[in-house]
Amino acid sequence: MGEADIIQGVFAPLAAGFEGAFGLKDDAAAIRPPIGCDLVVTVDAVAAGVHFFSDDDAADIGWKALAVNVSDLIAKGAAPHAYVMSLAFPEMPDKAWLLGLATGLAEAQRAFGITLIGGDTDRRPGPVSITITAIGFVPAGQMVKRTTAKAGDHVFVSGALGDSALGLTLRRDGAMSAPFTVSAVHRSDLIGRYLRPRPPLALVPALRDFASASMDISDGLVKDLTRMADASGVGALIDCEALPLSDAARAVVASHPSEMASIATGGDDYQVLATVSPQHVAAFVAAACVAGVTVSEIGRIIVGHGVAILGPDGNAISFDSTGYDHF
Repeated sequence: MGEADIIQGVFAPLAAGFEGAFGLKDDAAAIRPPIGCDLVVTVDAVAAGVHFFSDDDAADIGWKALAVNVSDLIAKGAAPHAYVMSLAFPEMPDKAWLLGLATGLAEAQRAFGITLIGGDTDRRPGPVSITITAIGFVPAGQMVKRTTAKAGDHVFVSGALGDSALGLTLRRDGAMSAPFTVSAVHRSDLIGRYLRPRPPLALVPALRDFASASMDISDGLVKDLTRMADASGVGALIDCEALPLSDAARAVVASHPSEMASIATGGDDYQVLATVSPQHVAAFVAAACVAGVTVSEIGRIIVGHGVAILGPDGNAISFDSTGYDHF
């Protein structure tokens, strides 16, 4: 397959219906923002051996590559709209792999309401990498920043934490060599969360209306909350027992308490971390409930510096690592 065959035969169908994509036949795309809206732009790359396994199903890779970018838009209170994608291969992949990648992208597009509008393909040394720039809309001036948390705010997270980190351990080490054992059903659930993160799109309106600050959890709760607190010039206290766990993660922690470190510091959750002022807490929780998104209060923003995760005895828990570090 040549480059033109890849673009028109594999990826052009993903741009169908988007007038400004021009069927992926031009060198650029055109976007017309709705009146009174700002564009929100984010970019993330995923690479084989770093963010996914080279033998992962291509459809799962496509889903994840798009979902991790959509996660950033959601946390900013932005409605996903379009994306461009750059693919780099050390050698030409086979057509079946490319079609699988496109299948996963198409599934994520439908789930998150976003459309491919352009990109690039390239051959270069190194692992397969997929770089996506995602674009969303938010009413003018209403993007939810990470720099605006205030002392007294309540700290919330969406969904459950730690499933993906536990799933990565199982995917990497296998059932026999992993440091914990789980049932076949829980193993499937945890690995599934690693392969296909599901950021909570339906939470966008509640974040815009009620969150004082927000970001997604990509590198671990402790590390990402520290980033938010530092950027906002505040500190945070978190109740370890308030961290929301899935049934699968709860079963792991019950038999292997040390895995609580993975819950607090493991990456790839792609859930929302938000702060909400006391007067808006009830409305935020109600709006999330109406949207069908589970949110859990896990702590408070305080005057000071740093993030402390408090155990049942009220003392701060020490972790060997605070989360994933890119370098």
